[in-house]
Amino acid sequence: MAKDLLLEIGLEEVPARFLRAAMNQLREKTEKWLDASRLSYDKVEAYATPRRMAVLAHGVAEKQEDVSEEVKGPSRKIAQSDSGEWTKAALGFARSQGVEASDFTFKEVGGVEYIYATKSLNGQEASALLPEGLKSIIASLNFPKNMRWGAYDFKFVRPIRWMVALFGQEIVPFEITDVHTGRITRGHRFLGTETSIAQASDYVEALRAQHVMANVDEREALILKQIRDLAEEKNWNIAIKDDLLEEVLFLVETPTALFGTFEESFLNIPQDVLITSMREHQRYFPVLDAEGKLLPFFVTVRNGDARSLDVIAKGNEKVLRARLSDAKFFYEEDQKMPIKDALSKLENVVFHEDLGSTGDKVRRIRQTADKIAALLHLDSEDAQDVSRAADICKFDLVTQMVYEFPELQGVMGEDYARKAGENESVARAVFEHYQPRFAGESVPASIVGSVVSVADKLDAVVGFFGIGIIPTGSQDPYALRRQAAGIVQILLDHKLNLTLEQLFDLSIAVHEQAGNLKRTPEEIRKDLHDFFELRIKKLLSETLRYDVVDAAIAAGFGDIPAVVARGKALMNAVTSEGNFKVTVESFTRTGNLASKASGSEVNPELFEGEAERELFEAWQLLQKQRGTWAQAEGYAGAAEAELKALSGLAQPITTFFDRVMVMAENENVRANRLALLAAIDGDLKRFADFGRLVWQ
Repeated sequence: MAKDLLLEIGLEEVPARFLRAAMNQLREKTEKWLDASRLSYDKVEAYATPRRMAVLAHGVAEKQEDVSEEVKGPSRKIAQSDSGEWTKAALGFARSQGVEASDFTFKEVGGVEYIYATKSLNGQEASALLPEGLKSIIASLNFPKNMRWGAYDFKFVRPIRWMVALFGQEIVPFEITDVHTGRITRGHRFLGTETSIAQASDYVEALRAQHVMANVDEREALILKQIRDLAEEKNWNIAIKDDLLEEVLFLVETPTALFGTFEESFLNIPQDVLITSMREHQRYFPVLDAEGKLLPFFVTVRNGDARSLDVIAKGNEKVLRARLSDAKFFYEEDQKMPIKDALSKLENVVFHEDLGSTGDKVRRIRQTADKIAALLHLDSEDAQDVSRAADICKFDLVTQMVYEFPELQGVMGEDYARKAGENESVARAVFEHYQPRFAGESVPASIVGSVVSVADKLDAVVGFFGIGIIPTGSQDPYALRRQAAGIVQILLDHKLNLTLEQLFDLSIAVHEQAGNLKRTPEEIRKDLHDFFELRIKKLLSETLRYDVVDAAIAAGFGDIPAVVARGKALMNAVTSEGNFKVTVESFTRTGNLASKASGSEVNPELFEGEAERELFEAWQLLQKQRGTWAQAEGYAGAAEAELKALSGLAQPITTFFDRVMVMAENENVRANRLALLAAIDGDLKRFADFGRLVWQ
């Protein structure tokens, strides 16, 4: 027979951001323990609310499965004497396995005969295993932050107030911090009461009767339905941000959506400020019209039923009014401070003790951005805008609004810069230079914003590498991986004619001039090369095979749009139905022999046959065509054209190998043939290392 197993951990309110991961962790650990304990089960469901985490395992066996296993012992030569008597080694092995020596069997492994003991393990009753097992599951849970309470050494996310552990109808007895398991759970803090659960399978419905919706998916579906029904009724567009929905989901046990209003006069404040204030401080969903413009309403989700919603709405309106009044005050006060005064305050804001103040960082960004603008040959107007945007890109960090809402950095900078009379390109670049803030966000739309963004991110990555702070494993306190990925994405999306090597050199020079470097430029370049190689591999691996990625990157990745285009062209070729495999085989053979060459200078007068002359002429023709590839449409067109031209060498190479003895007896002839192959291989490897491609 099988029974359902319930474990509920009752807690003081747990931070909403911890609960999803904790719930999943509890389910996974329960499944692993049941598997390791040889207790079969049908499925394990997990539940979580602000005050509890629980698992319900359906159809758990009442007894472990019986098992039989063979254990390998010493060889027969060691286990038995010449007269057939068991040696001390064999008898010791028998005792360790709890068997009689007479029960040994023999098996040959690799030409050697060994003794084997067959152990039969009778399954234990589940009820005998569960107390320690469930207790160990709870003790093994980990959280971003733990706490201790009372005189107990036990650490957990929040103090445990009750525990329910039932196997069918029976209580599974154990205790943690003097809290003993039982069948009593607690309902909604205000609407419910304590209730007794008769058997494990009653859990969800028993809580529902006490105004607790334990099932997370069911709770989320109800919240979404209530919000969407409200939107349809009022003809609103209610902006449901996933992370806010997730937080609200784990703040309530009985969700009820309601709406409130705020004074239209607050709409004079930038929309992003109002939305941020509502979301971050009050967990409200903003209400928009069909064009995406904010309306003077908000939607929130109450942890309770539909009684007295008008009173609840008025209370929320009162709190929001105070929040928005603060935001209005900050907004108006910030505009009284000239940008130059804000910039002077940056001198007192430490960026990093070894890299100076934020003011120092801004000056480095300006120098770097100006150098990048020069490399890109921007016109004078764009170059001036780059300089000005770089000068003021961080000024909003000392405003009251950004101090209150750090996530509005750049947003407020753009608004304040525009109001202070900066031109549109500069104001927009102040916002854009933070982009992309996270994976999937768009890069800056303007060239001015893109240049300043690259300069800002490059300054951080090179600066921290220069003082020896390099991300390792999961440690990346300054988000350097994200910033490097942002640089890569900007260069790729805008097809900027810049190489990583150029960027490394100019930023290292800026930091060297500032006296920041604690390592040699050569050490920094090497680490930057390896660091960015991983970022580009990750980018390419999203759409290309691993061997194609390796082959393309081996030819160099400093020009990011070019390496992406080469990778895609190579992927198209290896997945086509043509004879590209034969082409690659000829290229690989060329590379193998080219490694034996002492140089790549070719003397046509030493040719002895038509085949090597034809190969040389085909290669020479390739050199003449090289300038035409770049004229193809964009990076993709150039890469396709180059690969097509290189593939044209496959037939002459094959003919060469069929008709020519490369390793000729004449030393000069042999060296000349190897030099020809080395010259050709050098051209091939400028596109990709074809030898890294793998064929099934």
